[in-house]
Amino acid sequence: MSSRSRKFLSYYKPYLGLLLADLACACAGSAIALMLPLCVRYITKSILEGSSATMLGQVYGMGAVMVALVAMHTLCNWFVDYRGHSMGALMERDMRGELFDHYQRLSFRFYDDQRTGQLMSRITTDLFWLAEFFHHGPEDLVIGLLTLLGVFAISLSISPELTAIVFLFLPIMTVYAFYFNKRMIVALSKSKERIGDVNAQVEDTLAGIRVVKSFTNEEIEKKKFAYENNRFVESRRDGYRSEAYFYSGMVAFTHLITVAVVVFGGVSMVYASLDVADLLTFLLYVGILVEPIRRLVNFARLYQDGITGFNRFYEMLEVEPEIKDSAGAVEVAKVQGNIELRNVSFRYKSGHDYVLRNSCLQVRAGEYVALVGFSGVGKSTLCSLIPRFYDVTEGQILLDGRDIRDIRLRSLRRHIGVVHQDVYLFAGTVADNIGYGKPEASLEEIVEAAKKANAHDFIERLPDGYDTEIGQRGVKLSGGQKQRLSIARAFLKDPAVIIFDEATSSLDNESEMAIQQSLEKLTNNRTTIVIAHRLSTVRNVQRIIVLTENGIEEQGTHEALMARGGAYASLYNMQLVI
Repeated sequence: MSSRSRKFLSYYKPYLGLLLADLACACAGSAIALMLPLCVRYITKSILEGSSATMLGQVYGMGAVMVALVAMHTLCNWFVDYRGHSMGALMERDMRGELFDHYQRLSFRFYDDQRTGQLMSRITTDLFWLAEFFHHGPEDLVIGLLTLLGVFAISLSISPELTAIVFLFLPIMTVYAFYFNKRMIVALSKSKERIGDVNAQVEDTLAGIRVVKSFTNEEIEKKKFAYENNRFVESRRDGYRSEAYFYSGMVAFTHLITVAVVVFGGVSMVYASLDVADLLTFLLYVGILVEPIRRLVNFARLYQDGITGFNRFYEMLEVEPEIKDSAGAVEVAKVQGNIELRNVSFRYKSGHDYVLRNSCLQVRAGEYVALVGFSGVGKSTLCSLIPRFYDVTEGQILLDGRDIRDIRLRSLRRHIGVVHQDVYLFAGTVADNIGYGKPEASLEEIVEAAKKANAHDFIERLPDGYDTEIGQRGVKLSGGQKQRLSIARAFLKDPAVIIFDEATSSLDNESEMAIQQSLEKLTNNRTTIVIAHRLSTVRNVQRIIVLTENGIEEQGTHEALMARGGAYASLYNMQLVI
């Protein structure tokens, strides 16, 4: 058995008892359905052959038995429908949780190449259909085979000739059913891909809705959405067409079988080889015969659909996190903050140009340094390498003399705080978002962090203070307010190393001044690396590091670099002119 097959079956293990009970009820319901026509046959023969004195008693007695059988059949169906579906939902929950946990472990490089809508489709639509197969697959297979064999055995005992006629139709029905079922599967597979594209388009448009509106490009977005939406409808239309052929054909075959039974059964009655009770019973079994065929074909559809979904699910689980703990990685309880880059080279993909090449840099514990340079020279990339958002292509990065690849990721990142230019706030309250830096923090700690970040005053003016809902991505706050919350979050985390990735570049002067004051508090006794867009904001740092396309070009204080008249001076004077 392959590892993929073992993985598939493993999801049944926690619910094995429920699965067996579900199958037992399904088998019992199938057996009862096979018994009911025999009860009808008994009553019919009693009426035709019995005397009036005994006939009524037999009819009433068998009627009571049939009522009891119907009650049992109803209970079995209820259990199968309710508990069986619940089992499928529980398995779907387990798989969705596993995939979400896996998403959390995957590295930045993975998300660089993915569309959010497609990832959402894998964790929602694909797993829904997989859960349907987990529940209905075994049930349809067992009931279909059991019912088909039961109908064949009972029909054979009543009339071998009619049974042969009926079962001559089955190969034709089966070929027909599988042909159109395959077409439905192809259409369904396309619709899965295309609903993922629809999700991706919706996610892309809604995430950028402010840009859409600012450029008045609503009509363009409508056209893009309509294109994806129409492609989805086309795939569904193909599926519905095949489904219509499938079900209408199955109904037609059922009627043809009924006609054949009535005609040849009538002939048998003429020759006295079949009586009315047997013909009526046979017709009832013809009606039952369609159900196992439908279930077996449905099993084939669910199998293909479920396996397709499981393969997409498993393919995602097989994606190994690029950034993970090495075998000998250790926890680091305390960090001083000495950072060293030794001959670091980096490129995002094999065959791409190097963003950094043979870069060497030392930042002492507690030192406040700034990275400056034109866009695209690798400032943000360099800072992304320190917390191991990406791994270096060549060389080493050391923290307190230890290669960061030898430190457990959670331990490494616990001691490094990053404040981004593009602040991401989660839907929830102000307190929730500040508390994200330390989930176990008390409200007092959250308030203290907000005060250090110069955020407390504006928070107090919000309608519900720290309990104010800020909306998706903090849409109800200004840019400066969001940035101050992100700095408060960093204060609460209390890291030994702090990285500011152009944290004030898009703010107005008043907000920038408030945030600069917050940063000065936050950088106290911490190793601090600032990526600066406005050079005027880093004039007072201890050391300015100038990056160019050639790597680290210059280092020094503002005054020393200006006196040198090199790359930094040119960059600074250019900003003064602008």
